[in-house]
Amino acid sequence: MNNKQARINRLFNKSGNCFDVAIDHGFFNEYSFLQGIENIDEAVKTIVAANPDAIQLTVGQAEVLQRIPGKDKPSLVLRTDIANCYGNKKLDFLFSSLIEDAVEQALVLDAACVVVNLLQLPGEPELHKQCVENICKLKPICDRYGMPLMVEPLVMQPNEAGGGYMVDGDIEKIISLVRQSVELGADIIKADPCDDPTEYHKVVSASRLPILVRGGGKASEEEIFSRTFELMRQGVKGIVYGRNIIQHARPKEITEAFMAIVHEGVSVEKAIEILG
Repeated sequence: MNNKQARINRLFNKSGNCFDVAIDHGFFNEYSFLQGIENIDEAVKTIVAANPDAIQLTVGQAEVLQRIPGKDKPSLVLRTDIANCYGNKKLDFLFSSLIEDAVEQALVLDAACVVVNLLQLPGEPELHKQCVENICKLKPICDRYGMPLMVEPLVMQPNEAGGGYMVDGDIEKIISLVRQSVELGADIIKADPCDDPTEYHKVVSASRLPILVRGGGKASEEEIFSRTFELMRQGVKGIVYGRNIIQHARPKEITEAFMAIVHEGVSVEKAIEILG
């Protein structure tokens, strides 16, 4: 067993799948991202009670999770990069910047994985180049210390069209960026959904790595349950949802419903029943 596998085993349930709740949105200096996580202690406590496999946090907030006593809590996925490309209007200068000594900080915080973006924003090749450089810096250090590297390839709409954080949905663009993530040395992929979830097996086929699909924008319960169910049928290994949980009226219950889809393969109707 390689050094990374022990940490990967902490992320993936006995089912072989992973449900990760992302509450690292405060990193990006966007006020609208804070809805539902204004009080990070309460947000983490609520999500921990629902017992997902992992929680995605930043260096400044990871200790909120890790100071909870006992061994029965989600694994930490540590966000390693900050970007300023998520607003309704595109800024004159865009960046994606790594935190210093990211892997070493992850080790100190007992993270099971680190995550970094691979952003593709229309008309912004320099931003994409910065992300490629970030991944290239992290890869050898992750290998040295046995830290799994999760790469998040995001094919984004123009800021004015998509509000700065909406997925493009073009499956060919998603496949290309996912494949680039694999070629750059990722261990796990956190990828966009495509417009037609029944085609997602094409994304899975383009990667030999476990793929977790992110939620993107907030959606209705039935829509997001249906998408999750179909994506799991297409061969993905899990889901990373943020706003669809933290901005929900009952984050604990909807987490439990998603966990049932991801690990037990329950139907949309059963997920709605679990939600209550």
